[in-house]
Amino acid sequence: MIERQRTDYRGQMTEKSNKSAQAFAEACNCLPGGVNSPVRAFGGVDIGPVFVAGAKGSKIHDIDGNEYIDYVGSWGPMILGHAHPEVLKAIGAAVEKGTSFGAPTLAETALAKKIIAAFDSIEKVRLVSSGTEAVMTAIRLARAYTPKKYGRFANRPYIIKMAGCYHGHSDSLLVAAGSGLAEGAIASSGGVPDSIAKLTVVIPYNDIEAAKAAFGTHKGKIAAVLVEPVAANMGVVPPVEGYLQTLRNLCDQDDSLLIFDEVITGFRLALGGAQELFGVKADITCLGKIIGGGLPAAALGGRADIMDMLAPTGPVYQAGTLSGNPIATAAANATLDILTKEDCYRRLESSAAMLEAGLADAAKEAGIAVTINRVGSIMSCFFTEREVRNFADVQSTNIKRFKRFFAEMLEQGIYLAPSAYEAMFVSLAHSKADIEKTIEAAKSCFRKIKSEK
Repeated sequence: MIERQRTDYRGQMTEKSNKSAQAFAEACNCLPGGVNSPVRAFGGVDIGPVFVAGAKGSKIHDIDGNEYIDYVGSWGPMILGHAHPEVLKAIGAAVEKGTSFGAPTLAETALAKKIIAAFDSIEKVRLVSSGTEAVMTAIRLARAYTPKKYGRFANRPYIIKMAGCYHGHSDSLLVAAGSGLAEGAIASSGGVPDSIAKLTVVIPYNDIEAAKAAFGTHKGKIAAVLVEPVAANMGVVPPVEGYLQTLRNLCDQDDSLLIFDEVITGFRLALGGAQELFGVKADITCLGKIIGGGLPAAALGGRADIMDMLAPTGPVYQAGTLSGNPIATAAANATLDILTKEDCYRRLESSAAMLEAGLADAAKEAGIAVTINRVGSIMSCFFTEREVRNFADVQSTNIKRFKRFFAEMLEQGIYLAPSAYEAMFVSLAHSKADIEKTIEAAKSCFRKIKSEK
């Protein structure tokens, strides 16, 4: 039996977490590591996890009766806040008609039309159930799609990805940089064969010269470049000026496809995601998180000639019993309707800017070196005085201080992602009072951190 208790940063049991600690110990008896997704175990912050009882608006409540202002938002989907009444109403109406049919519904077409209307680069959509599925399918699609001038014998096995960018847990993407571009990558997870890992070329994010070198080494062999247009799984790292356009140009020159993983940024940074914000179009776009409205749903979309390669119209097979699930599509349609109608992105920018400025001022006042990266309503606080532009920069930050900061903020009722490599998400439900309380909590936390050696 694995036993872990929620403790404070000193390793002491806290009175506020007795039930969560007991629940975690019990979960460890029947779930690997006590959780169904690794980061939930709070291993990155050296304390035990909070077990959530419920959520409403900007707040979550744990089984010990504690309330927290939530900046995780189920890792991004809850842009409207938790339990939004219009989304709950749509879910309730859908449930009354049945939970799953395994057959076409009008809601699937309605959702696809909304996505196509939001993204200029998307002409057709395939709905799936998770971001992992969306990206996995996009890679398969890219490897199968070749320009007509190359004919059916064209061989393009390689995918370029960026170090630190997470794109789900499919075999091709659980890789780390190898010893050189020619060797591609090495498996970073058990169960991934070297023969698969070597087909992925891993280069640093924001490194234009490394991208050019990769295309030079594998000229005519690259199926696609896969990238988060704004990295958000190593913490938030925005693209440097010209980076995304350079990737677009390199793909065009080599007849490769550009895949944007907008699972986090899609409908988060703008209605048209990062592509609208930066003015660079992808050939295939992967979406998730927000389009499910809090339920499991994701999608990939792109030009019609690419998407029509998917079965049943083309040779690339993909299927899913719960793809386009009626309850998930109901939540998705309700969420996107609200994002389309309301002045939400201005409100999100205002709240996020207020939080960023307050955290920066609090750190400066306490004499703590913090670099805050923010794009729209996502941001990260890195404990460093340097710029953070790639995964190596992230790894060089003071992770120990982040763990201390996380623990103190949690004790003061602020729920942050339990990892130094994740983002803070601001929602439409976060009020001015929420932001002010968060800033005051940060001031206290920074002062405590500064006073300790």
